[in-house]
Amino acid sequence: MSTHGEDETDAGVSTTRKTFEILEALKAEEGVTITELTRRTGLSKSTVYRHLATLTDLGYVVERDGGYYIGFRLLEISEQARTRKTGYTAAKRKVFELGQETDERAVFIVEEEGEGVYVHRYGSLADTMIGKRRPLHSLASGKVILAEWNDDAVREFVAENGLEAITDNTITDPDVLHDELDRIRERGYAVNNQEHMDGLRGVAVPVYTPDDEFLGALGVFGPASRFKDDYLHEELPSLLWDKAGEIKVTLAYG
Repeated sequence: MSTHGEDETDAGVSTTRKTFEILEALKAEEGVTITELTRRTGLSKSTVYRHLATLTDLGYVVERDGGYYIGFRLLEISEQARTRKTGYTAAKRKVFELGQETDERAVFIVEEEGEGVYVHRYGSLADTMIGKRRPLHSLASGKVILAEWNDDAVREFVAENGLEAITDNTITDPDVLHDELDRIRERGYAVNNQEHMDGLRGVAVPVYTPDDEFLGALGVFGPASRFKDDYLHEELPSLLWDKAGEIKVTLAYG
């Protein structure tokens, strides 16, 4: 039996992988030379050059004075991901309002492939965080997402991803996580008690569509010195529920 077709498929996958290895290397730093890309990716200089020539021709990469940069063409594609659901656009406004009203960092996070992804963010370095991925179990928003899953789905998530200790406060025991998710389901919000970064606390609530489909998690976080218990467990959850409700109304009535 001929394996010619399989060989072509394998070659195509390999080519695609190399393309994205180059894009990932370019994402880390601007103005990277071919020599530096060769070092970072482990690919030959001729391979890097061929891929860059194609990416440049298509507008996904630009070249200036021997350095290569991510092109704005990729921004067009990434923006489609952020707006493919009407609710994502509605959430953007509420993230901005939350940031303005609290003077804290606000986020809207969704799940993709078992990780929390920043779709919208307000605060310092906001634009650089869009698309960043974080472990679900260490974020208030991430735990809101996990609380939407049934116990079997959570067990499967833990089996596949583990519960890495990001800080000393990160939940690493599956039984403790299950108890935490039960509390979140009961009270309607999640808290991050310095579980992702020392010195930061946060709170998040679920956002639903008018059909009660889970859309994502809306959250606020900041220094633990400001996020005292009353603020964290009363004032912020109430404000977040209001904003989540406004998103639902916007989707229902425009």
